[in-house]
Amino acid sequence: MPTVLRVKGYQFYFYAHENSEPPQIHDAKAGCDAKFWLSPARLVVNHGFRPHDLLEKWNEFFRP
Repeated sequence: MPTVLRVKGYQFYFYAHENSEPPQIHDAKAGCDAKFWLSPARLVVNHGFRPHDLLEKWNEFFRP
């Protein structure tokens, strides 16, 4: 599982054996994990993250 980025306790990675799915990135922190498809961008799996936290981080990044 190649890790793309580690920041503030979050690990962003992908699996080499998921080539039958659209391009994606996985996110993990403190026992929680999520999977996002990249094009079009959307959340497809969420285990443990509160939806509010995921949206809050998105808004922090994309809205000044």
